[in-house]
Amino acid sequence: MTETQSKKIIIAEDDQAVRDSLDRALRYEGYSVISVNNGSQALEESQISPPDLFILDVMMPVVDGLSVCRALRRNGDKTPVLILTAKHEVADRVAGLDAGADDYLVKPFSLDELLARIRALLRRFDDQAEHSRVIGDLTLEYGSRKVFREGKEVDLTKTEYDLLELLMRNANLVLTRERIYEAIWDYDFETNSKSLDVYIGYLRRKVDNNPETRLIHTIRGVGYCSVSYTHLTLPTILLV
Repeated sequence: MTETQSKKIIIAEDDQAVRDSLDRALRYEGYSVISVNNGSQALEESQISPPDLFILDVMMPVVDGLSVCRALRRNGDKTPVLILTAKHEVADRVAGLDAGADDYLVKPFSLDELLARIRALLRRFDDQAEHSRVIGDLTLEYGSRKVFREGKEVDLTKTEYDLLELLMRNANLVLTRERIYEAIWDYDFETNSKSLDVYIGYLRRKVDNNPETRLIHTIRGVGYCSVSYTHLTLPTILLV
């Protein structure tokens, strides 16, 4: 699999000719593409399957591109956003960047420039991703040991943070109780120990108290796993 084939892009553009042209060009380059004609559909698609990049036209029906960008940033979504627009005034560019866009391209533009900007944004985001982990609207920053849910910082103890980091680094995998005890407390699992359950309870109250957006799941008789609520089902059990 090439680098581009592993990347998913959502295009939101109400001009069908432009949308179809972008769709064809990006698919030809090996990207996975979802094309929609308004911002509301872009947000809906991103909840079903989070993309690696958004390409948003400014002027669209229902929900415009800048509103989509603001909604993403308000919810703590740091996915890179490239804004497309026919407006070329400095004030328009400032408005796009202030809304949370990462780059701004004025129509008409060359395909080569668009592709170069896409590659640059994806590289930059990949570099940042090495220092953080994002699942749904939960962000964990390794260096600062800070945690954010829906863009708001969550205060965790050292053990709570260590446990959450372990679960997020192994997202979509089921960690056995034995594996967690060894990693967090550095001692052998005891069948009557309740320490893990207590700390899972602490974490759920702080970062996971909405059952509709549950991230930490109990696998009865086995252990725990973290799964984005955008996934429709729990992962096939892979014990680690």
